[in-house]
Amino acid sequence: MDVRSFLEADLAYGPSHGGEGGVRSVRLYSQKDYESPLRFLYYIEIPPGASIGYHKHKDDEEMYILLAGRGLMTVDGETKEVKAGDTILNKPFGSHGLQNHTNQDIKLLVYESALCK
Repeated sequence: MDVRSFLEADLAYGPSHGGEGGVRSVRLYSQKDYESPLRFLYYIEIPPGASIGYHKHKDDEEMYILLAGRGLMTVDGETKEVKAGDTILNKPFGSHGLQNHTNQDIKLLVYESALCK
């Protein structure tokens, strides 16, 4: 059994996709851990005023799962406020970014999957 805790993990701090400020994150699983097309699972904290920069993906899908906080999510040029409990699907060849415009941390899980061919 493989059990990993994002609540007890050592978080690294740094920029994300050219966004504002830095985020705290840990890669819980990487592609070598899976037998499926999943590529990674990250836990991320975005402090107030920071962001995951707007960026474009190739042939993969990515899911954001908001655990806490609120932010402004932009997907393919459309911006909406998102909150804890929301899930956002970032489709292949799409662009997206997440900005924390509040005074509380955003906490989220992000996983990515390759397209099955």
